[in-house]
Amino acid sequence: MLCFSLAPTLALAEGEQNQTQSQTGSTTTSTKPASQQSGAVQIPSPESLQLQVKSAVLLEPVSGQVLLNINGDQALPPASMTKMMTEYIVADLVKQGKFKWDEMVTVGENASETIGSRIFLAEGDQHTMEELYIAMAVGSANDATVALAEHVAGSEQAFVKMMNDEAKRMGMKNTHFANSTGLDIADMPEKYKTPGNQETVMSAMDAAILAKYIVTDHPDFARFTSIQTHKFRERDKAPIVNYNWMLEANKNVTNFKKYAYEGLDGLKTGHTSNAGNCFTGTAERNGVRLISVVMGTSSESARFVETRKVLDYGFNNFETKQIIAPKATVPGTETVTVKKAKNTSVPVVSDQAVSFVIPKGTDTSKVQAKVTLSNETLTAPLKQGTKVGTVTYSFKPDGMNQTLEKTVNLITAQDVEKAGWFKLLMRAIGDFFSDLFNGIKNLF
Repeated sequence: MLCFSLAPTLALAEGEQNQTQSQTGSTTTSTKPASQQSGAVQIPSPESLQLQVKSAVLLEPVSGQVLLNINGDQALPPASMTKMMTEYIVADLVKQGKFKWDEMVTVGENASETIGSRIFLAEGDQHTMEELYIAMAVGSANDATVALAEHVAGSEQAFVKMMNDEAKRMGMKNTHFANSTGLDIADMPEKYKTPGNQETVMSAMDAAILAKYIVTDHPDFARFTSIQTHKFRERDKAPIVNYNWMLEANKNVTNFKKYAYEGLDGLKTGHTSNAGNCFTGTAERNGVRLISVVMGTSSESARFVETRKVLDYGFNNFETKQIIAPKATVPGTETVTVKKAKNTSVPVVSDQAVSFVIPKGTDTSKVQAKVTLSNETLTAPLKQGTKVGTVTYSFKPDGMNQTLEKTVNLITAQDVEKAGWFKLLMRAIGDFFSDLFNGIKNLF
């Protein structure tokens, strides 16, 4: 295994698997007074983590900031981490009301013949979508996964198209799905094998992006992913045991307590001979959630050992800090001019707060603001909150190689009333004589 610098990775498969006035379109940059940065945590070097992985990524999902990136754009076999996309699509269709968790799914031939990690479904068996979803999320059951894919799309290949379309929409640039499970094509049932030889691949960065969509669009994800054990059928001799040994709840389980991690509640493990051992994990502490991905580790336990290093790196060294408060005034662009307004100089503010994930203790006084006003002429009346442009805040913290940026809208801070006809007439007369005087003055 190689030890790398910082970069992103993902896995899917299991078991066998200055001053701006009223000119439109103008920009301005203002900088808060710089001050000496002091007290900031010294971020450990990538080498000091000694990560034994093919790739790894650490991402904060709200800002989308990448805090650690080791070969993150390298497309690798993700094994059962592939099922994260299946989980996302199924949960999204239920959320949209197109399917219901309690509706029955009839198992087809493809699902019944799927090998690897499974719950031994027989053709014709019937189970609810929720039962099959739990088997997929907790036990990484390939047969349950295929049954769900066929139920919502008609066939697994039709579902695979949905997976690849979603990957494109999410901006996953180094991903291709060949099936719903993450199995190698050779291990799929002969009759249902994906044509061609383009296997499933996904980069660690893409895995982190997918996980970000899961935790953001489906904040109740842990209802499934944090289940420790689940008895699928009454006749089953033993329950399904979650492959995720790092669940915080495992702190009291003898075999797993040394892996249990504070705040960890998901997401998905993966293993095949080609992929090695992979894990996309997520944990929340003090209101901050982080997503980690490790790919290509040497063993089941190693993927959790390496994940702990990655998450510790994030929680020990970084914090989420509000840089700009909501409804903030931008120095140099406190107002804009609005034509035909009772008061032509109208105050403007940013429409939301700006937060960055930065090294702990970093001084944030050195922030740049670049304003871009709309090309449209502003004419009264205007409602409070009318967008008049944007402001981009940028900041390069000590200890980080990247410059952090976020763009928010610049909006009117109050309603803008239209002036009465008499005021507009007097203003027009004043402007006429002012222009006339300036014209005469320029003759001499």
